[in-house]
Amino acid sequence: MNSTFKNYSSITWLLVGITLGSICGVVFGKQAEILKPIGDIFLNLLFVAVIPLVFFVISSAIANIEGGQKLNRILTIMSLVFLGTLVLAALLTITAVSLFPVHQEVAKTAPPILEETNGKLTRDAITQLFTTGEFYLLLSRKNMLALIIIAILVGFGTLKSGQQGLPFKNFLNSANEVFKNVFIIIMKAGPVGLGAYFAYQVAVFGPELFGTYAHILGIGYGVSIFYYIIFFSLYAFIAGGIKGIRRYWQNNIVPSVTAVATCSSIATLPANLAAAKKMGINEVIAGITIPLGATLHKDGSSISSILKMTVVFAMFGKSFNSAEVILLALGITVLVSVVEGGIPNGGYIGELLFISAYGFPSEALPPAIIIGTLIDPVATLLNATGDTAAAMVINRFAKGKNQEAIAA
Repeated sequence: MNSTFKNYSSITWLLVGITLGSICGVVFGKQAEILKPIGDIFLNLLFVAVIPLVFFVISSAIANIEGGQKLNRILTIMSLVFLGTLVLAALLTITAVSLFPVHQEVAKTAPPILEETNGKLTRDAITQLFTTGEFYLLLSRKNMLALIIIAILVGFGTLKSGQQGLPFKNFLNSANEVFKNVFIIIMKAGPVGLGAYFAYQVAVFGPELFGTYAHILGIGYGVSIFYYIIFFSLYAFIAGGIKGIRRYWQNNIVPSVTAVATCSSIATLPANLAAAKKMGINEVIAGITIPLGATLHKDGSSISSILKMTVVFAMFGKSFNSAEVILLALGITVLVSVVEGGIPNGGYIGELLFISAYGFPSEALPPAIIIGTLIDPVATLLNATGDTAAAMVINRFAKGKNQEAIAA
């Protein structure tokens, strides 16, 4: 019981801060707006720290790839399965928020998105989204996609440099650890910063703000549970028919309980590996795909990412139904699901990224963080247990149709 509380302590303290802030906003009304600078300071620290953190976590991860990890067939199938399940989770969520739209009563004027394009990605907007004309512009949070592309290139450049690039590789690894800890230190102030900002938001928008969060959480938990039961069963069926479904659910209880209790995909790894053997997944395939899945494959984060975007778009009176907006949302969702595994509180990177990509102001960050915090338990459940479901599908196509030969 104590260990479970410890695993959820950061979420608990964030919720305590948000709750106290909400109470201040309701009780003191407009006077609570005086707390806004505290929230602004916290957000500014996050925006500043996230730029070097994203760069170093991506570039160091690529720089540390070893030749022995390149098992082409398995990795190719794994990439396709991971990508496919992430996109399916995102599309399911987009469908759900279309059927049950977020009715936001708060009227708020937001700045123009992508140079007053009304959400449409023009050729100039696409160029500015993915590249910058000057190196120093990479240090702006408005250019995070461009920063990520450069980080990927630096990672591969370091990898290609071999022994000569070893000192720089060590620098990337060291800087990665430093900025991870900087981010962790800043997040210690999360309950105070978000509490202050939420007090301000309730003071400005009124208690009706809670209706939006309740609505989106209902969608989030509903979609997540539906995906957990129906889609994981579908993946198991693809992998091994009716017997595959039976094998999956007979052995998925322990990983599911572990994921909810620890609130960590990494902590669920041992339970997933033990379950994979009982599910009939080849030991080599399980040994490759499940550890990589713990950091690269996050169906729950995919659902959470779309929910956050939906809330922010609704709060700022923007439409979330154009082809350009949805395509960019899918790209960001996949990117964040892959990147966030190496970053503490990695979901916040996604929030910062889509706020940057769509041109929202910093005020959009607190609602997105709150949704991510509240949806985190069920998102972790999907992130962790989705790895064995994906591994079963990978096993099916990497080994061939004869699953009975390797069945437990």
